[in-house]
Parts: sequence; structure tokens; C-alpha cells
Amino acid sequence: MTNPNKRWAVLLAACAVLAAAPAAQARPPAPTEQVQLNKARIDAALADMVKTGRATGAAALVWKDGREVYYGQTGLADREANRPWSRDTLVQIYSMTKPVTGVALMQLWEQGKFKLDDPLATYLPEFANMQVQNGTDAQGNPVWRPAKRQITVRDILRHTAGFAYGPGPSAAEAAFVKADPLALTNSLSEFGTKLATVPLVADPGTIWHYSAAVDVQALLVEKLSGMPFADYVAKNITSPLKMTETAWHQPMDRLPRLAIAYTKGADGKLTRWPDAQLRAMNFPGAKMTMGGAGLVAPIDDYMRFARMLLNGGELEGARILKPSTVHQMSTNQLDPAITDRQWMPGKAGGAFGFDFAVRDRQPKPGENRGATGEYFWDGMASTLFWVDPANHLATVFFVQVIPFDGTLHTDIRKAVYGADYVGPPGD
Repeated sequence: MTNPNKRWAVLLAACAVLAAAPAAQARPPAPTEQVQLNKARIDAALADMVKTGRATGAAALVWKDGREVYYGQTGLADREANRPWSRDTLVQIYSMTKPVTGVALMQLWEQGKFKLDDPLATYLPEFANMQVQNGTDAQGNPVWRPAKRQITVRDILRHTAGFAYGPGPSAAEAAFVKADPLALTNSLSEFGTKLATVPLVADPGTIWHYSAAVDVQALLVEKLSGMPFADYVAKNITSPLKMTETAWHQPMDRLPRLAIAYTKGADGKLTRWPDAQLRAMNFPGAKMTMGGAGLVAPIDDYMRFARMLLNGGELEGARILKPSTVHQMSTNQLDPAITDRQWMPGKAGGAFGFDFAVRDRQPKPGENRGATGEYFWDGMASTLFWVDPANHLATVFFVQVIPFDGTLHTDIRKAVYGADYVGPPGD
């Protein structure tokens, strides 16, 4: 039987592949056209997701110009139990955990705990001697050499460290699967020890490669703060923002409100994700607290996080980040020389900040609608959020469909913006 812990790491990686308020010194571009929110249009888009069998249930929440302008839900959170989707439904957000982790680490940067271009090994010495493949020997076995430079903290924030994240064509990715650093039975410290034994897929700083780097961010938060990662996030992010039900390790009495995930088979039909798999990370709670996945949240909680970003790092008197830090995180951090960007160009042109994809140009015909200057991320079960400073807008979209279904994102964005919206020009 497949090890369920190893299966989690493999699925997180495989499905990922398928898948701010203005700072004082930098204003977002002014919209060239006004976004006209149409409630009926968004309602119809959500209903179509269920009618066409692409989802069993879904919800969307839109905040604009300082107020809620849309909330809608449709379908079932648990098809077999005939339980309707509701506003307090809890959802596995998977990789939408990553921006929360990035905010945690950047809080410590604001406190002077590290510099962005410090070697990672300054704080986590296990990562001092990373290896990269240098061809194969006569028997076809990989030959390894030292990485050409050290991994920096900046690298782990922008996915240029060179870490693997699961199965793939390289020997490094095969080594990752064998080491299984993200097994739910590992602590974050054990994760780091195991990951440091896995060679890199490329030299640091040379390519954009989605990876376990955000879990390394969580480990770094633990090291610099002296607190367990989940406790740090609760004290410094979720509690101040009144995200009262957002957590990695949920109490069992919330289990009946958890949305069931459904997987799409070759026939296009949705099948219930095994309950044991769905609960493994959260109920009653795994040893592992991932930086890259694992949070469970209701939609209103996550919107509070998005509103904080839209408002320049503050919400209702709780200052989480400085406006300049939010601006830095939501600005493209990739050098033009980094041309190998895996599947990122399919997101919004290929720009990436710190734990956010960044839209730095108008959408082309056939691409998802959105505005230049927006930043966003999504999750393995097809969840999505984005922050659009140009239109003073934030959207959270919740659904539970595995593997990642990009058509759902195309439809919710088209419903929010309108089919022909292109927004302000890029640079």
C-alpha cells in the first residue's frame, strides 16, 4: 500500500505543476476602464461550475472600495451527505498557505533578523553544501558537483533556490521522493535535515522552479523567532487579523464543516477524495506544519488576510507589515536572465514576487482576465485569491477540485471583471 504521508508530498507537487495597497513611494497604475461588478454574472459562473460537473460546490467573496460587494455560494460541500456549501464551510487551501508563510518571514525581515541576500546557511547550516547534477557516469548514474553558489534567503522567497518538490524527470526529484522530507510524520526540523541531503535541480538563482522552498521559509521562521511555526503565525498574523478559525491543526468539532475534496477522473467525473487523506494534515493534526500547505480556513478569514494586503499591510488597527514591504513582495523579483520559469508564464506572464505571482502586463486574448499590478496565488484543490490595487479589489474563490482545474479560474475572473476587461497597461 502507498505510504499516505509520501502520497501527500507527491500530490502537492504534482497538482501544483498542473496548476496591496499602494506603498507610499509607489502607486498602482490607474485603471483605464472601470470594473463593473455584476452579481448575476458571478452567480451564473458559480452555478455553471456545478451544472457542468466541474465542481460539487463553490463560493466567491469580493471586496472593493472598502466594502463587501459580492458573496455567493452554490452546490454541496459534501455531495454524499447532501450538505450544502455555506459561508462558514472550512476549506483546505493547500498552497494558498504560502503567502501567509511569506508574510511571517517578511515580518522578521522588517525586524532586522536577516538580510535578503544572506546565505541561507547562515541561519540553517544544514544547507551549506548543496549538490547539483553534473551529467552521468558510464553506468548512467548521476554525477554530482557542488552548487555554484550558496542559496540565499531571497532565493527561497522567489522559488530560485533550486529545490525539488516531488516526482519529476531529474535525478534530484527522484532523490526528493526517496527522502520524503514532507512526510506528515516529520517535524519541520526533520524536514530540513532530510531536504538538505537532496541535490538541487539547478544552481541557485538560475531558474524559477516551484519547490519546497516555502517550507524552508517556515523552518527559518522557527529558527529566527524561537517559536514553533504554527504558534508564530497564530500570534503574529491570524490572531491580530481575527482569522479565528484559520489553523493547521484543527479541533475535531470543526470536522463536520470541512468541505470534501473531489478528484476528476479520466471520464471527467468527480469522485470523493478519501476521507482519511483529507483529514490527515489537520484532524486531529499531523506532526508536520508545512509552510507551503496545510492551512484550513473559512472564506471570511482568508478575505481578512487579503484585505490586510490590499490595505498596505494593516487591517482595523492591526499592523502586520509595512506598506513598503507589501509592495516589495508584490513586485516582480525575477531577473530577466531567469528565462526558465517552469509553468509560471501560464499564470499571468511569468512575473513573480515573494510568494505571489505578479501580473506585470495586460492580459492577452485567451488569457485570464485581471489588472496590471495584481498579485495572487492558488491551491492544489483549485482555490484562488488575488489582490488588485488598481481597482481597490480583492477576491477569494473557494472550491475543492483535484487536480487543479484552471477553467474554474478563467470563469471566476471573467465573471468578476467581464470577458473583455484588460485594465491598465504594464510597464
